[in-house]
Amino acid sequence: MLEFYRHLHANPELSMQEHRTAEFIEAHLDTLGIEHFRCGGTGVVGVLRNGEGPVVGFRADTDGLPIEEDSDVDYRSTARGTLEDGTEVPVMHGCGHDTHVTALITAAEVLVADRDSWSGTVVLIFQPGEETAAGAAAMVKDGIWDRAPRPEVVYGQHVMPGLAGTVAIVPGTAMAYADSLKVTLYGEQSHGSQPQDSIDPIVQGAHIVTRLQAIVARELDPRRAAVVTVGTFHAGLKENIIPATAEFTLNIRTMDDDVREHVLAAVRRIITAEAAASGAPEPRIEQLYRFPRNFNDPAETEAVTEVLRGALGVDRVRAAEPMMGSEDFGTLPGALGVPSVFWFYGGFDQETVDSGTMPVNHSPRFVPVPEPTLWTAATAALAAIRSRLGS
Repeated sequence: MLEFYRHLHANPELSMQEHRTAEFIEAHLDTLGIEHFRCGGTGVVGVLRNGEGPVVGFRADTDGLPIEEDSDVDYRSTARGTLEDGTEVPVMHGCGHDTHVTALITAAEVLVADRDSWSGTVVLIFQPGEETAAGAAAMVKDGIWDRAPRPEVVYGQHVMPGLAGTVAIVPGTAMAYADSLKVTLYGEQSHGSQPQDSIDPIVQGAHIVTRLQAIVARELDPRRAAVVTVGTFHAGLKENIIPATAEFTLNIRTMDDDVREHVLAAVRRIITAEAAASGAPEPRIEQLYRFPRNFNDPAETEAVTEVLRGALGVDRVRAAEPMMGSEDFGTLPGALGVPSVFWFYGGFDQETVDSGTMPVNHSPRFVPVPEPTLWTAATAALAAIRSRLGS
């Protein structure tokens, strides 16, 4: 298990480019005698059959991030990758997906070695492209549920900042919707000394960025959660030229359908209204991606919670609050209309937790301690899967 994890951590790949990762997973499934097929480009689906019985699905995501790792582990990543625009970047498993894959492979190894104790079918989903919300949709489009047995429930898990050896689980809405937009503002280019001959997209954009913050502050009931973040803003090439265009991207997180639609409508209203106020052409608004809400079926979550407490200890499994982070996991069970449960496990030792400087996901220092992180994740995955299989 540790060797498998270290290999994955040292060899991450960007979203939808997980070619070597897929081959590594396939080779391991071959050694276990588990049938498998490619799905969604770089996704891999294993089907572990063991006689008649229930069908259970479990998903692990496989992609890394464009992050330069800042750690001193001897298996640190020095990998490089290329973004869609051709930019070369460092690559790191900065969200812990390497632990997810390792846990599911380990659970599969135990199931294969102990076939006499269970019956049924386990669908092992190694999903690419979670970070861009492309992977789950690609697998559904590629017919995963036409090619794999239909599960009655789908499980998933994620490593998070927290004490290794513990698990947190949220009934109902566990993670938020996420919508990302790219906005291009248009103006009229001019010399900086002749502003009267310009339509300044930077001033236009500055008003938009400021005004967007009023959506959450002044348009939503304070008891309804939402986050609007402008993450990038680019314009101009020289200090004495008022540019012709400006471009920014924004990310929106919401928990409810009606809040989501209200915020998205308000964003578009503000962008177009500020452009009109500037006398500028209509802006271009492009959708970059949409993450679904991650919803845990309440009854299934209650059952899984008891299973995990039995496997890990009552004091190591706690109920948690919904988080504004997002996942495309829900696309997979959602395509079938079957229930799902998704939980979180900690990845750091007590000293790091108590230090107040615990790394968060997407940090260059987000390198979970291998143990007991991996044991916990593998045990949780195995316990949940076994709880639905026949004996």
